[in-house]
Amino acid sequence: MKKEERKKQFRTDCLKQLQNASKRGKYGRDKKTLNKLYKYIKQSDVKKVMLYLPLKTEVNIYPLIQRLRKERRMLYVPFMEGKSFRLVKYRLPLKEKRFGIKEPNDSKQFRNKKIDIAIVPIVGVDSTNRRVGFGKGMYDRFFEKHSEYIKQIVFVARKLCYSKEVVTDHYDVKADIIFTPKERQRTRDVGNSSGYRRSSFRNNNLLCMVKG
Repeated sequence: MKKEERKKQFRTDCLKQLQNASKRGKYGRDKKTLNKLYKYIKQSDVKKVMLYLPLKTEVNIYPLIQRLRKERRMLYVPFMEGKSFRLVKYRLPLKEKRFGIKEPNDSKQFRNKKIDIAIVPIVGVDSTNRRVGFGKGMYDRFFEKHSEYIKQIVFVARKLCYSKEVVTDHYDVKADIIFTPKERQRTRDVGNSSGYRRSSFRNNNLLCMVKG
């Protein structure tokens, strides 16, 4: 099987896992993830944050957005433009656009300012710490163009779908840290029926908070 086919199959399997994880207990899982993420943001003294406006299978970060707004942190979210997006300041009201993604009204306020942390949703990740998303390529195009302005990239997911086999490409976004509801510091791989691996591990580049 070619790499692109493996990636497509991996994405399909991961989406099934995320859909199952989104049926029951999602509120508790999201709360745990957001508490860890908020604590990390506080400890890191973050001022400018890139966030996303979640789909149904993604961690619902609206409570985090409300919390950060009260602290008067600068929040930016994607505004789709062609095959990629640019960042605009988060503000209400939100409107639903393509693919069910919500956006604020257009704004020209972001001009290549430094972003302390970019919080990015994932479908899955492989052993290179690179992201598998929905296959639209919007995040890849954005980070390829603006990587010099992003200090740190953080992945979040309700459940980590992990492939020990490399299924990503060099241009796929790479994480500095991943947050999920569970946390382990010891490496442990657990196989599943799809043939892929779910892992909890730690190295110099990535801390995966996930139940093995």
